[in-house]
Amino acid sequence: MLAYLIKRLLLMIPTLLGVLLLTFVVIQFVPGGPVEQYLMEAKAAGAAGLRGSAGAGGAGAEGGSIYQGQRGVDPQRLAQIKALYGFDQPAPVRFVHMLGRFARFDLGQSFFHHQAVWALIQQKLPVSISLGLWTFFLSYFISIPLGIAKALRAGSRFDAASTMVVLLGVAIPGFVMGVLLLVFFAGQLQWFPLRGLTSSNFADLSIWGKVKDYLWHITLPVSASVVGSFAFTTLLTKNSFLEEIHKQYVLTARAKGLSEGRIAWHHIMRNAMIPIVVGFPAAFVGAFFADALLIETLFSLDGLGLLSYESVIRRDYPVVMGSLFLFTLIGLVMNLISDLCYVWVDPRVRLH
Repeated sequence: MLAYLIKRLLLMIPTLLGVLLLTFVVIQFVPGGPVEQYLMEAKAAGAAGLRGSAGAGGAGAEGGSIYQGQRGVDPQRLAQIKALYGFDQPAPVRFVHMLGRFARFDLGQSFFHHQAVWALIQQKLPVSISLGLWTFFLSYFISIPLGIAKALRAGSRFDAASTMVVLLGVAIPGFVMGVLLLVFFAGQLQWFPLRGLTSSNFADLSIWGKVKDYLWHITLPVSASVVGSFAFTTLLTKNSFLEEIHKQYVLTARAKGLSEGRIAWHHIMRNAMIPIVVGFPAAFVGAFFADALLIETLFSLDGLGLLSYESVIRRDYPVVMGSLFLFTLIGLVMNLISDLCYVWVDPRVRLH
């Protein structure tokens, strides 16, 4: 076990480096970096100033500031901007420097937020945790009992009707369900708010009022997030139970005269729940990040998903690379924990 653990930990290093290197290379070929965006903003400001001056009768149209904005940025100023963003160095040097910072768990400084990436992630994390916890617990509290009931009533009308609902959940992505919920419940019926996690007067509400306001805002995002994960876990639970029901030890338990309830909950449950329990760590973390980008962007929730989306759009590379490094590292650790859980829940498993 110790040798396996060391091997997996060592394999994380090239995997993490490969992910970072691939993303870094792609970034080098993406047009419209932070320097280019700064130049575009300068030109747009110069054009706006020129139009404003022309509208005022042409006074100052030959002014230095407006004319400079139209000409572009001074080469010396451009060199300063590149040095500010670190683009005055070759790409390999910047990549090595980035790895050095990441080795010290220093994720760098955001170009546009002007603060540490760690601080940004800590600010946005509560929103993602709130959405992820609700998604995780509701998914498992609904899907596990439903999957067991479907397995015990396989072939019945209940099984057929619930299968249609589950397959519908599998077929409809979470963000599509979010759009439908927004259009119907927030747009037409106006039962729920369109965006945000709390109201503008949240601080002035009573404790009970804050709870109601929070639940009022979180209902639609959680409903959209739960759909996909609940459907997958339900089918996994049902298939695990059906596989165990037809095994020899179940027939032996029935031959001994044990009740179906005791067989299901004391014998089948232990073996059928192994895939579910093993998947808890990955599912727990995945609930925070899997659909966070689309759901948080759709519902304007100020969490990690929305931060990642805005960072990609604005080419805030330190936030993009820093969050990618953190999320990839967490994913690799959760995969290792999931594998170790196999040994914990099933002593017959040996890792080599």
